[in-house]
Amino acid sequence: MNSQATAPIVILTGGVASGKSAAADSFTRRGIAVIDTDQLARDVVMPGSQGLHGLVAMTGQHILHSDGRLDRRQLREMIIADPSLRERVEQLLHPLIEQAAIAAIEQTQGPYCILAVPLFVESGRFQWASRVLVVDVPESVQLTRLMARDDTSEAQARGLMAAQASRAQRLAVADDVIDNQGTLAQLDAQVEVLHQQYLKHFQPSP
Repeated sequence: MNSQATAPIVILTGGVASGKSAAADSFTRRGIAVIDTDQLARDVVMPGSQGLHGLVAMTGQHILHSDGRLDRRQLREMIIADPSLRERVEQLLHPLIEQAAIAAIEQTQGPYCILAVPLFVESGRFQWASRVLVVDVPESVQLTRLMARDDTSEAQARGLMAAQASRAQRLAVADDVIDNQGTLAQLDAQVEVLHQQYLKHFQPSP
């Protein structure tokens, strides 16, 4: 990607149920373009896509709903049960998601843009970004929120968390951190501080 032709890119990442979407919404309210790789991940496995064809070849027809769409819950359960499958799925889909992200970034305008990448550490991709922003919560908070959000058992929630990078691994790559243990208002205030810092940091040289 020709980085000189696009706005500076801030990766937004964090563990499952850490509050990445709330942080992304705060940036959107400030007029900053947010590209969500979760949405791109859904796009690249739409019926008829290269991604979905590859998944079916890898795992079988039983990962499809009757209308031909991907059964994401079924695939997620298979990945939790078989870490080697997770690696193969990522090898298939991550390059497709990165290609889609680059295409989307090239269409953005503004002083900078946010690229939300939940699996930033795991994918090893998007290293061309300008900064990495991690939304951070203690694992105990993450577990409680995940169980409530997905109405899932503690064992299932822990399994999903274990399939991701650890909190320490995410913090190790962070240029900036949002502490999201508190309220939405407190999160929004932290986003405002970062937004002002980014406007100053990314201001074009005279």
